[in-house]
Amino acid sequence: MASYERLLELIEDHLDSGETIHESIFGVYEGKLMGADVIRDGIFVATEKRVIFYAKKLMGYDLESFPLRNISSIDRSKGLMGHKVTIIVSGNEATLKWVNQGDVSSFTQYINDRIGNREQPTSNKISDKSDIPDQIEKLSILKDKGILTEEEFTKKKNDLLSRL
Repeated sequence: MASYERLLELIEDHLDSGETIHESIFGVYEGKLMGADVIRDGIFVATEKRVIFYAKKLMGYDLESFPLRNISSIDRSKGLMGHKVTIIVSGNEATLKWVNQGDVSSFTQYINDRIGNREQPTSNKISDKSDIPDQIEKLSILKDKGILTEEEFTKKKNDLLSRL
């Protein structure tokens, strides 16, 4: 089984350029191996744009990405064996249980502060009309990468254009 530190090293290969891990937790998840239930070590990492579940397998890995804007909630509980954290996204969920490394409180708070369609901090607001074309160009790049939907891009672009 892979260690917490090793999984953090391995996930670096799956981050986008400029993407940074801000919080992470390590625990186990349930899976299947040749039809039998198994448990494996895994991690959740939170970046500025998504939560990534990652686990190493004998001949590969499991990876699932959850854009922060699509996360509807994050659930956390604690039992005899440790913490359990579940990320819920549009009818899909990923759960780590027996979390024994990483700061669960900081991890869940980081995500709660960024999930859904919440307003971004005021420091990200447009302060000058000359910034608007640059912002539209950046939004277009996010749309092309699949981070924004066509609808989200159009709505934000129209909002920016109305400020000119």
